Amino acid sequence: MLRTLTATIWREEDGYVSLCPKLDIASQGGTVEEARANLREAVELFFEAAHPSELANRLNSEVYITPLEVEIEAAA
Repeated sequence: MLRTLTATIWREEDGYVSLCPKLDIASQGGTVEEARANLREAVELFFEAAHPSELANRLNSEVYITPLEVEIEAAA
């Protein structure tokens, strides 16, 4: 079965961090593509090994990804 999940990927120092917030699973890689592929592998391994109750808990939770605007004072 194919399931679509959301991933966020951001640069951190000399690599990239990838996160699937719905499942709270993270990975990393040297490029965006590598970080995405490593996260896909981590998520697939999670689905293979997780207890059904763990799957139910994580897949039934609500996760919202939204922009957040904040006021930041200029540094003195």
